[in-house]
Parts: sequence; structure tokens; C-alpha cells
Amino acid sequence: MVKNRKEVFNLNREPVAQIESQVIWKNYRFTVLTTALIRIEYDPSRVFEDHATQTVLNRNFTTPEFIKKENDEYLEIITSKAHLIFLKEEGGFTKHNFRIEAIGNYSLYHSTWYFGETPETLKGTARTLDFSDGPIDLEEGLMNKDGYSVFDDSTSMRLTDDSWVEKRPKGVTDIYFFGYGRDYLGTLKDYHHLTGKTPVLPRFALGNWWSRYYPYSQDGYKRLINEFEARNLPFSVAVMDMDWHICDVPAKFGSGWTGYTWDRELFPDPEEFLSWLDDHGLRTTLNLHPANGVQPFEEMYEPMAKELGVDFEDEKPINFDIANPDFLGAYFKYLHHPHEELGVDFWWIDWQQGSVTKVEGLDPLWMLNHYHFLDNGRGDNRPLIFSRYAGLGSHRYPIGFSGDTAATWNTLDFQPYFTATASNVGYSWWSHDIGGHFGGIKDNELFVRWVQFGVFSPINRLHSQDGEFSGKEPWRYGRIAENIVSRFMRLRHRMIPYLYTMNVLNHCDDFPLIRPMYYHHPWKDEAYDVPNQYYFGTQMIVAPVTKPMKNDLRLGKVKVWLPEGRWYDFFIHRSYEGDRVIDMYRSLSTYPVFVKAGGIVPLDQSFSNHTEIPKNMEVMIYAGDNGNFSLYEDDGTGKRMEEVTTRMSLKWKDNDEDWAVFQINKPEGNQNVLPKERQFTLSLVGFACQKMPQVYVNDEFVDAEVKRIGKVIEVVIPEQPTDSSYTVYFKEVQLKKNDMHSELFRFLDRAQLPASLKEKIHSTIIRGRTSARVISALLALDLGEDLMDAISEIVWANPDDVD
Repeated sequence: MVKNRKEVFNLNREPVAQIESQVIWKNYRFTVLTTALIRIEYDPSRVFEDHATQTVLNRNFTTPEFIKKENDEYLEIITSKAHLIFLKEEGGFTKHNFRIEAIGNYSLYHSTWYFGETPETLKGTARTLDFSDGPIDLEEGLMNKDGYSVFDDSTSMRLTDDSWVEKRPKGVTDIYFFGYGRDYLGTLKDYHHLTGKTPVLPRFALGNWWSRYYPYSQDGYKRLINEFEARNLPFSVAVMDMDWHICDVPAKFGSGWTGYTWDRELFPDPEEFLSWLDDHGLRTTLNLHPANGVQPFEEMYEPMAKELGVDFEDEKPINFDIANPDFLGAYFKYLHHPHEELGVDFWWIDWQQGSVTKVEGLDPLWMLNHYHFLDNGRGDNRPLIFSRYAGLGSHRYPIGFSGDTAATWNTLDFQPYFTATASNVGYSWWSHDIGGHFGGIKDNELFVRWVQFGVFSPINRLHSQDGEFSGKEPWRYGRIAENIVSRFMRLRHRMIPYLYTMNVLNHCDDFPLIRPMYYHHPWKDEAYDVPNQYYFGTQMIVAPVTKPMKNDLRLGKVKVWLPEGRWYDFFIHRSYEGDRVIDMYRSLSTYPVFVKAGGIVPLDQSFSNHTEIPKNMEVMIYAGDNGNFSLYEDDGTGKRMEEVTTRMSLKWKDNDEDWAVFQINKPEGNQNVLPKERQFTLSLVGFACQKMPQVYVNDEFVDAEVKRIGKVIEVVIPEQPTDSSYTVYFKEVQLKKNDMHSELFRFLDRAQLPASLKEKIHSTIIRGRTSARVISALLALDLGEDLMDAISEIVWANPDDVD
């Protein structure tokens, strides 16, 4: 049946390389795909692989320039990035007859790969974090400071022309050498050309997800969603764990872990329930544990058994057989499509049963991910699944479920590094159990810090186990924690315009939302020394707080490296001088997120469960440098992606000028997806305006409201037709200086320190008129290390820019 649905299960592929790129000697083939990407093959039968595989889809690259040198003894291939040397021998590659050197000054003697060696890379990701409590070992990745990496495709399955898979011959070698040096983004781009693009997620996936392993009832779940709405807590995805289906089954049928029939005692009207969730702006995913097959108590057992020739009268179970195309076809037809017709949007494939099938080398998790994803996209909507990582190429099947982790600080401390490093294998859409799944001690601070990380993660999914005391409802963590968590979860939905743009960039430009710092600063040692810090889209850097607060200061501490330039804290708007490492301290209500001068961050002014394109937008603009941003929007769910682009730019004043200009261009593309009218509010960070900003819409002056909210100047532009263009002039504008003395007062006022010490520090600060004099005087007080570091952060944030 799967083969009869070839149009559904067919991946776009161009597996045959240009003939001009191939160099063949006897049973060996070398394919120069790019100057830095070379495929090496050995096949005793000389039948080289020109089909797509589980990992590789497209070998049709433009032939690069290369030199071939050959004599009776050696074969050499030389490009601008790599030098391949093969000592001609029969019988296959060895480390003695084959090597490739990555050309470039990457290391003194570590930039040559000898066949059979496993390069030590900057790591990739792992299949799962199940049962982990802190760091785990990661697989090797594609990025390497020494300039090269390899991946072995020799044992992956072949994708056949009829959309099935089959084993390849044993004894073959099929390896890809990446010699891109420290051009990490270039590595990713060509890796995605080779293995396929990361799909664009539907817009709803970027909001908050609610998930819990708990036996909810239909009415109970509705009450929960109503409570979230009453507290202004937005969610866009409802994740139903396994209790949606019948779990209490006779022992002869197994554990009840696998199921496909709604538990009518809990959910008497599934169609009404799913429709109610949709009306409230939530898309639904149901949990699957398919390993136990289909038992006779299931509603769809008999028709499925008849189709597969199983003796239903004798109640023989339908065994799970993912390697059988007939089973797979019936699996979708009877077990999934009827639920989707009721309103289920996508499936959570909770496969935990290993990597073995009856076909040697065929991973059942890969099969489930591959066919579920393609089957989910059989209509007009974008496909989506939720499942564990199944190796290279898994980026084609988002979203990743990282598994059941311990609810501890150790787990939180590992997840930022784990998430960012996964980009090294192109896997950019991990979803973690925010707050942890099992164990741990209830800790309000830990919960807040985990949600803050979740908001600045690819997917923010709150989750917990089934214990009565394990729920992640924010109001269960005290009023302070609830207020902070609620504010951050609302921010997540307000950030969807920014996140969706990054979603499109990830697909079109192979530019993941979360990127390790070394992607953009490959020759800076500091970029490798902050493994938990990452770029978040094109405009932000995030440095998660993953350790408990310093109790006396009531502040969380994290080491931050800011690259060269001026940076602004996204929450407290303090400016920092970059090109240095700083110990930063943050209260529980804030988080270390930074935007560079010239940064432009579009936000939705409001929030709700619904994630449609907003009518009212806030645009945050950061003073001090030129900048630009292209906002991408489309219908959010369809495959055709008829997007519209709205370009925004800031031209900061030159040295001999005293004015700056911000522009929003007329949208380009399919404006039918946009609201008829739109209202912009510009939030100016770091601007010291001596004169009122002047706003022009379609070159006509418009009277805009200008007001100050804290450190931010807001320019509220009246609602205009969506196809309008905007120009805002800031005359006699300067950079706003940090208010060092006021910030230090607020810091001392909050700190849990002896009053006498606070008074002594404060009087010392008042007497010091410059940053240097303040620090010099404070050093004489012999303060503790953390206290001195926290004060120094404020004082030295931008030492030449203090009011």
C-alpha cells in the first residue's frame, strides 16, 4: 500500500552527481561535489551507488574546479580546500593508502584525515536524553576546529524509486569528507544541499506547548485551558500523552502502553473535544507507543486484520512490522487517518524500543519518522511530527523530542549546550521537557529559569510526569514565580513574528535559529569557552542562567562573552561594551539576552492562543549602528509558502551628522495573507532624542504619539493601510548613557546585605564620579568576590558611556 502512494512518500531528490565531478579507478570512485566536499567509494562489484539513501538525497552539485594527478602508483585530487592522495591498491581503503588534507592553517599537524580514523569534532547530538541527569556523551558532528569531518553512509538503506527502502550490498565504502575549515555555516549549507532542507514549521508550533503525562478527562482538560485563558497564559499546542487511549487492558493483551482507541470514559466525545481545542486556538498532538502492534480490543482491529490477512476470529494480534510496506500502509489507513479526520493535527511518536527490525540495519525510529512525516503532509498543510532523533538526515523530520529527563539543575545546565550543538548536524528543532520530567525537588527558582530557557529555545513545551505533585501549572510555584513565568510565556507568543522569520531563514538559507557562538567567531577562543551561550536568530545572543542564585545578592550568575561592538540587554536595556568576557548577575525576573546596536526585533503587541499574523506590531530598535531586518510572513500552515517580506532598516548617524533614519518598506509579495491595516509602535532603546521624532507614511507627515516608558522611548504610529511605507527621522539624536548610580542603588536596595555595609558602599559610589574612581574606592573596602563582581558589571558595562 505504501508503494501505491508514491506521490505521498516520495522525497525530492537528485542523487546522481555530475559525470565531470567523478574520478574512477577500477573499484574506486571519487566524486568532487564541492571544493571542500568529496565522496569516496569502494565497491568490489564496481556497481557504485547512484540512488538516494536514508541520509543523502542530492549529489547534483555544480562541478567545482579541481586538478587530477595520476600515475601508475598514485591518484591525487587537489581543490582549493582539500588535497586527496590515494596509493593505488586493490582490496579497499586503508589508513596506509588513503588520506585527505584540509588545506588551510587550521592546526600544525591535525588537519589530515587518514582512512578509518574518527575525527574529534565539536560534537553533534544524541538520540535521546531519556533518564539523564546532566551531561551525556554526544555523537560526532560536522564542525571541527581542525578543519574537517567525515560521515559514513556505507550502511544506510537505499531509497527506491517506488518510495520504499532496501538494503545495500555489504562490503562497500561510501564516505563523505567535509573540508570546510572553520566555515561552519558553509558546512551546513552544503550539508543541507546534500541531505535535504529543514522544512518550514507551521506557525502554531512556535508558541507555548502544554504537555503532561496525566489521565485528564475531557471536561478536566477544558477546565485547565479555561484557567490558562483566565490567567492570560497563551498556549498554541495541546500535547495529549498516552492516557487519551485505553490503557487499562486485560493482561493477555499486554501492558496497555500501545493504544489507538479513545478512552470513552475520559473522552466521551473526541471529535467535540478536538474541535473545542481548535476553537480555542490549540492544535493537538496525540502520543503513540506503537511497538506492541494492534490488539483485538482496538476499534479498528477487525478491518485492519482482514486487510492484512490476520486471523481476527481467533483474535491473533497484528504485530508491529515497520519493515513491511503492507503493514505500514494499513497502519496509517486504520490507526491514524481516522483520528486526523476528527481533528488530530500531528503525532508524538514516543518510540523507546531500540533500533532493531527484521531487516538488518533498518532503524524502526527512522522508518516511523520518515513515513509519519510524509504521511502527515499528504494534504495541503505542512507536515509535522514529534519524535526522537534517528541519526543524520533527521532534520528533515521536525520536531525532536529529547526524552524524559530529571527535574534538576544538572539537567537544565546541560540543555543549552545540547541544543546549540545539535546545529552541528543540522538538527535545529529540539523540544525539551521544560521543568524536567521526573524526580528532583520542587524548586520555584529552577522552574522559572527553565521556562526562561524554554522561551529562548526552539520549542517551549512544559511537561511533567503523572504524579499529583509534578504539574507545571505556573500558579503551583508561588505568586512571584507565577508572575515571572507568565510574563515570559506571553513574551514567547509576542516573539512569534521574529521566530517565524527565523523559521523561514532556517529553511531557505540553512541558518538555524540557535547557533553556537563559534559559528560567527570561528577564530575567537572565547567563542568556544561559553558552550551554553548561543545566537538566537539574527538579532539576539542568549546566555542562560543554569545555576541557583547567590542568596545574599538574590541574583543568578553567568559568564558571558560579548563580541566586539555595543550590546544592549533585552530586558533591562543596559548597554555594554563588547569584545570581553563578563560575569553577569541577574534577578529572577530578568534573563541575559542581548541585542547588538542596530538590532531590529519585531514583536506582536498582544498575545493569545491563536498565532495568526498580528495587526498591531511593536518593533524594538537599538541605537548605535546601522541595521536591517526582513520580516517574513505567510499563511503559516500551507505548503506553497506565498510569503510576503517587509524590510526594515536603521541608518544611524554618521560622525558628521546628528540625525538617524528608520524605515519600514512597503511589503513585497502576497499581501493577501496580511491584515488590511496595521499599527506599528516603535520602541527605541539607547536613543537620547533632543527633538521629537518625525514620522512620514507614504512620504506624508503623520502625527504620532511619543512617550517614555522607563528607559525606552515609544513612537506610536496611527493605524495605516498595510501596503504603506514608513520613514522616521530622529534629529539631534545621541546615544543614551547608562545611569550607573541609579542602577547601583537599585542593586544595593535589593541585595540581602547588612544595612551598614550597604551604606558604606553607597557613600563610596556617590563620591566616585567616574567608573574608575568608583572601582578604585570599592576595592579598598575588601568586599566579597561575588559582591564586587556584581557591582563591577554595572560600573564597567560601558565605562566610557556613563551618566
